Amino acid sequence: MAVRIRLKRLGRRHRPFYRVCAMDSRAPRDGKVIEELGVYDPMIRETDARVTLNQERVSYWLGVGAQPTEKVQVLINKYGPEGTHLQQQSEAMERLKLSKPTAPPAEPLPTFEEETPAEEAASDEAAAADEGASEESVAAEDTTADDVVAEEAAEEEAAEEEAAEEEAAEGDSEEESE
Repeated sequence: MAVRIRLKRLGRRHRPFYRVCAMDSRAPRDGKVIEELGVYDPMIRETDARVTLNQERVSYWLGVGAQPTEKVQVLINKYGPEGTHLQQQSEAMERLKLSKPTAPPAEPLPTFEEETPAEEAASDEAAAADEGASEESVAAEDTTADDVVAEEAAEEEAAEEEAAEEEAAEGDSEEESE
């Protein structure tokens, strides 16, 4: 079996994407592969960042006699194990990483600690005390406007009675002095 290193086309129409694969020479272009050795994306703006190859596997397949196609031979010469553009490729990859917008880091989820039995008892007592206080406040809130008016009227009557008693006491003291 003659092995070829060639491109397998993926992607959609007008948006090509290729995998560099070791394939049987008789297999169709997009058919079964023996091994995938890297990727080639011609749509990336940075020319030197378009190819990513697994250096060890490419050198293995070349060592056992696999024949690359013309385009793959050019890619291997530039970005392969002894490529001429390896430095430019690493710089282009760094530029791509910096230019891509990244999402802000995720906020950590709150953690809930399990309570021990003693803490549960204390929290139950506190909850019961809170319920008793809330019942009192609800009872206080149940007073209507009529009740408030009645209480104010009762206070005014009490104040008037006290004033009348004081006047009567003053009147008695004036009569005694005469």
